[in-house]
Parts: sequence; structure tokens; C-alpha cells
Amino acid sequence: MDKKLLEILVCPLCKGKLLLKKQELICKFDRLAFPIHDDIPVMLEHEARVISLEEKDEL
Repeated sequence: MDKKLLEILVCPLCKGKLLLKKQELICKFDRLAFPIHDDIPVMLEHEARVISLEEKDEL
């Protein structure tokens, strides 16, 4: 993923910073992982998966 794009992307819900992990952008505050398909982030809430508390603690 392009580094400049990663710098300007924020969580669509809380506008917080996102972490890049594998093929997902993760919002720790909302506990959501947004998928990346073909280097394009899918920033839709209904496409995101909820991360568990254990997974959040590992970030």
C-alpha cells in the first residue's frame, strides 16, 4: 500500500489513526479491521470485521 495514502486515511467512524497489518487497516478504538483488496482499502463499516479484545491487545 502506498505510504502517502496510509498517512491520510483515517477510520470512517471515529476519524482515528489506522494501523496497517497484513492486508487490513485496523482501528484500535472501534475494534474494526478494514480489508484491502488489490491495494485498494475498503473503508465501509459493513465490510469491516470486528476484532476480538485479545487481538486488539496484541496490536
